[in-house]
Amino acid sequence: MRVLKEDTAGVIIDVQEKLYPHIFKNEQLINNLIILLKGLKVLNIPILVTQQYTKGLGPTIQPIKEELQKFSFIEKTSFSCCDEPDFKMHLSKLGKKFVIVAGIEAHVCVLQTTIDLLASGYTPVLIEDCVSSRKEKDKEIAIERMRAEGAIISTYESILFELCRYSEASEFRAITKLVK
Repeated sequence: MRVLKEDTAGVIIDVQEKLYPHIFKNEQLINNLIILLKGLKVLNIPILVTQQYTKGLGPTIQPIKEELQKFSFIEKTSFSCCDEPDFKMHLSKLGKKFVIVAGIEAHVCVLQTTIDLLASGYTPVLIEDCVSSRKEKDKEIAIERMRAEGAIISTYESILFELCRYSEASEFRAITKLVK
């Protein structure tokens, strides 16, 4: 199934100040997330951002805030974004079929959101190199589960070129520069 940019939205799940330092390979994760975000912006893909219990886990980390510049986050206390009415409303208003999923933690909020997106009729596209957990094994098992449930598994480079689709596309050069 081809993921088309006009049918796609993105969600960055809970990349927050108090959780991020404890995440497996967090520096690589943030580098990958920033490239993904830059590419999604080049492609004009709408992006939703969630924060889990901001009072306890803090705000979205500064590098993501800087990349997105102006953004508002969706506050949640449920693990699944789909259990948050504001998230469901914002996602529904976008009218998209595919949802690019990135963030933390892979085995909790990312997993539950992905399963619920599937149950709600969306096609989640999990960006494997843009998700993580505190423990590597938790991430691995979560990805296996999401694949088994029916999510598309991709990488930031692969999905950006898939969304770009043609080397003649106006976004192609910008995407190429990002992934080099």
